Amino acid sequence: MNAAVAGANATDGKKLPILEQLRANPKLPMMVGASLAVAAIAAFWLWSRAPDYRVLYSNLSDRDGGAIISSLQQMNIPYKFAEGGGAVLVAADQVHEARLKLASQGLPKGGSVGFELMDNQKFGVSQFTEQVNYQRALEGELTRSIESISAVEAARVHLALPKPSLFVRDQQKPSASVILTLHRGRSIDEGQVSAIAHLISSSVPELTAKNVTIVDQSGNLLSTPSTGNRGLDATQLKYTQEIEQSYIRRIEAILQPIVGASNVKAQVAADIDFSTVEHTDEKYAPNQDPSKAAIRSQQSSDANQQGATPPGGVPGALSNQPPLTPSAPITTAQPNQGAAANGQPGAANASNVASTAPRSGGASNVRRDVTTNYEVDRSISHVQQAAGGVKRLSVAVVVNYRGAPNAQGKTVAQALPAAELEQVKNLVKQAMGFSAERGDSVNVVNSQFAGEAPEPELPVWRQPDNIDLAKTVGKYLLFALLGFWVWFGIVRPLLRKHLQAPQEAAIAASEGSGNIAAPTPEQTKLSEETRQRLADRHQENLLHAQTLAENDPRLVAMVIKNWMGNDE
Repeated sequence: MNAAVAGANATDGKKLPILEQLRANPKLPMMVGASLAVAAIAAFWLWSRAPDYRVLYSNLSDRDGGAIISSLQQMNIPYKFAEGGGAVLVAADQVHEARLKLASQGLPKGGSVGFELMDNQKFGVSQFTEQVNYQRALEGELTRSIESISAVEAARVHLALPKPSLFVRDQQKPSASVILTLHRGRSIDEGQVSAIAHLISSSVPELTAKNVTIVDQSGNLLSTPSTGNRGLDATQLKYTQEIEQSYIRRIEAILQPIVGASNVKAQVAADIDFSTVEHTDEKYAPNQDPSKAAIRSQQSSDANQQGATPPGGVPGALSNQPPLTPSAPITTAQPNQGAAANGQPGAANASNVASTAPRSGGASNVRRDVTTNYEVDRSISHVQQAAGGVKRLSVAVVVNYRGAPNAQGKTVAQALPAAELEQVKNLVKQAMGFSAERGDSVNVVNSQFAGEAPEPELPVWRQPDNIDLAKTVGKYLLFALLGFWVWFGIVRPLLRKHLQAPQEAAIAASEGSGNIAAPTPEQTKLSEETRQRLADRHQENLLHAQTLAENDPRLVAMVIKNWMGNDE
């Protein structure tokens, strides 16, 4: 037995000091295991609370990417890459702050350069170089402006600026071409294309929007030529929709107080005339009373001649002969009759008067001419009819049945009376400005509305709130399961393995020596099988010790004496 005890002591001496300390203090392994479990749970908790990274910039050039990373390192902002290095990610709560700080540094600069290219002009550069740099700067600024549109991911602008010429026939108009790269899943409408064309034409002198060509990344021509009067552009279609919606709002606004907000529906189809008409009319009135007409101009001339009758007749010898002896006439004409016979009015706009009256003293000749011009009566009207006039309106109105109680007291839907329906129709005509000459039409129908189908209720497992709650509960449940697994799967088996062996060795030693001692608290924690096995083994040891004491008392006394010496 002494040899067995010595062998056991030798074996214990070879064991590691850490295991001896753990076996000497049973609570220490439990504390270490609990610490490991808490550390594991804390690690998983910190991992779950790691910052959420968001995209700071994507599709960066190599130069901009390097400059941004260098700035982030100087600002001590953690970052990482994604999408094969095509995007820079930072913490979600630092995205906006990082963008503002980088913008203050002029980052990212993008693939194009703007007017900052003109800041580093060297002394003595040629005029051609200056012109090229100016064109590059202008193209870069236009590219940046176009890329600020939400649907555009990238853009390239090419300007063709001709050289100025003193000769009119040699002058050429500038032109521009634009290539747009749109975001995936995004599109650009005709209005935005027109806005880009006008933006470029307004930035370059003498460049018209017609000379701007816009193409997308697939090679599709976006700036299609205008179809002229054969079709409507986006602005005209938008104007038509605004007119229709305006009439719909007016009709529904006047009927809602009568039939209810949800009991009337109206639709309007407007025929708009977008043609521009100019009309000039010139009219001449018939001749009017000269006394009431306005005089434009008047001219009069008087001629008076007295004495002998001037020579007359055919020129020649006879006309040069001296006059004959005058003789008095038997009868003479009255001066008034001669004046009446010689002075007759002329046209409506002129009067010529000529008179000749003899005098007692000798021959006399008086002539008077009067010319009067009157203003011509005419009227000129120039009428220009603007585009966008309403040619015809077609209105359709549906009014819901009205609820009324029946004999049983239940509310049922009933049609509106004919008189009330006619009143509704008159109100619609007044609201739309009905015109029979224009060809407007109105149709009012009284019908029961179909009940709106209720939205299908989502199942519990598809409701967003329940999904978020399940995620949160699942995360904490995962942490709890992980903690239980660490404790019951790793820590507790290790404690049993390292604590059970010294307990059994102490019990075996005590049984072998015949010292029947009370069970320790650790022994009481063993399972029933272990207790039964230890009890049977204890009985066998007692029987063996009794048999040994009866057969060889000296050996037993020597062993006891040795134990007593060791205790001292």
